Amino acid sequence: MAKNEHKIGFFFKWCFDRIVALLGLIVLFWPLFIIGICIKIDSKGPIFFFQKRIGKYGKPFRICKFRTMYDQAEGDTVTTADDPRITHIGHWLRHSKVDCLTELVNVFIGQMSFVGPRPDVPGYADQLQGDDRRILQLRPGITGPASIKYRNEEELLAQQSDPKTYNDTVIWPDKVKINLDYLENWSFFGDIKLIFKTIF
Repeated sequence: MAKNEHKIGFFFKWCFDRIVALLGLIVLFWPLFIIGICIKIDSKGPIFFFQKRIGKYGKPFRICKFRTMYDQAEGDTVTTADDPRITHIGHWLRHSKVDCLTELVNVFIGQMSFVGPRPDVPGYADQLQGDDRRILQLRPGITGPASIKYRNEEELLAQQSDPKTYNDTVIWPDKVKINLDYLENWSFFGDIKLIFKTIF
């Protein structure tokens, strides 16, 4: 794709993200409201979980997700499916990916996109070297090719004797390669296919 076409394509992607995110928040308002009530009933603590993530060009932002862990839970940032910090409803929210629906807010205000690399916590994007840093040209996404491949990531990590080491040496480097390929071969219609693949 020519450079100018690439810029036009990404501008169209930006407009699509904003419009569809707003429509999604309107359509899903009541289901999200009901889920919020269920979270409050299930365990003490706030409905939403905010965490510092690394965005486009390495700029940090606060991601908004439904809270899936017990309030004030501490521990490693790598989470497995059998993590005792996860609440009863949190297991369903994480398995179904419903906890990510509140990220529509991040998409609407321009911090994220529907499709792109998942935003990392500080300490991972900082490790990108050389050509790999081109990934930071992209807005992080709710879904993407790496997210689809590792949709059962927490279950996979639960099978490892050292989940964090496996994540850092196997999963994360593979995600970097997948996201670089996504950047190099990006197309708007490719994004639409990935959205449908995520849903269905």
